[in-house]
Amino acid sequence: MRMPNSRTAGVVAALAAGLVWMYWGILLSLGRQWSTDDNYSHGFFVMPLAAFFLWERREALRAAKNLPSVVGLIVIAVSLLLLVAGRLGAELFLTRISLIGVLAGITLFVWGWEHLRIVAFPVAFLLLMVPLPAIIFNKIAFPLQLVASQVGETVIAAAGIPVVREGNVLQLPTRDLEVAEACSGIRSLVSLLMLAIVLGYFTERRTGARVLIALAAVPIAIAANAARVAGTGIASELISPAAAEGFFHSFSGWLMFIVAFAALLLVQRLIGWRPGRQGKELTRPAEVEAQ
Repeated sequence: MRMPNSRTAGVVAALAAGLVWMYWGILLSLGRQWSTDDNYSHGFFVMPLAAFFLWERREALRAAKNLPSVVGLIVIAVSLLLLVAGRLGAELFLTRISLIGVLAGITLFVWGWEHLRIVAFPVAFLLLMVPLPAIIFNKIAFPLQLVASQVGETVIAAAGIPVVREGNVLQLPTRDLEVAEACSGIRSLVSLLMLAIVLGYFTERRTGARVLIALAAVPIAIAANAARVAGTGIASELISPAAAEGFFHSFSGWLMFIVAFAALLLVQRLIGWRPGRQGKELTRPAEVEAQ
């Protein structure tokens, strides 16, 4: 039997209050990291977008049958164990990821599998707001630094400028150019990945096409960052050393991100193109229930 609307609202309000009480400190720490760590500044946009995706599914949720599952209790219990383990071990990632598990478990326990299927995308989207553990972050960032420096070396040498690479440091005739962690491209990679997921959601009905758009963000972001490193090295030698510092260095980052997003739009157009659709604008899928 369907839960009356007033009772549903009461349950939702009670659960929301409990979650806020339990995770308030964790949410505050997330907000502080988003505001101070440029690698995760996109986190401020994740919750509003997830809320919008959930709001779009309101009719599907109303139509879905309430078939609570005891499996939800298991999911909640495991998630709370992660919370305790994270607090005891001072591991922020575990405490933050436990919130997403609790949300999924509550949905399953109170409303059932059909509701969980409908909200799966908004809940999974919340993963993008959780910063990676430092050990995983470094294992991703350092190879990206090497790739950027290797490509930069190749392009700079092709431009006729003598260059020697030692690890992630490019030795140019007038200066050394270090591809630091901040220049690894992981910041633009994560941001572009989030944009790719949102772009695929609004422009494609097909799950496969959405996955392809998201995957395309990875090589595009890596290529754009490598081009930025190469361009910085060439500009610092042929124009001015100031091209590798201050405003010009920051501006090049924004410029290459815009170029990367334009490339992502092109990929989306190519993936979305089919005979008979040429010249037509793609629109956001109407069947939220099929998400």
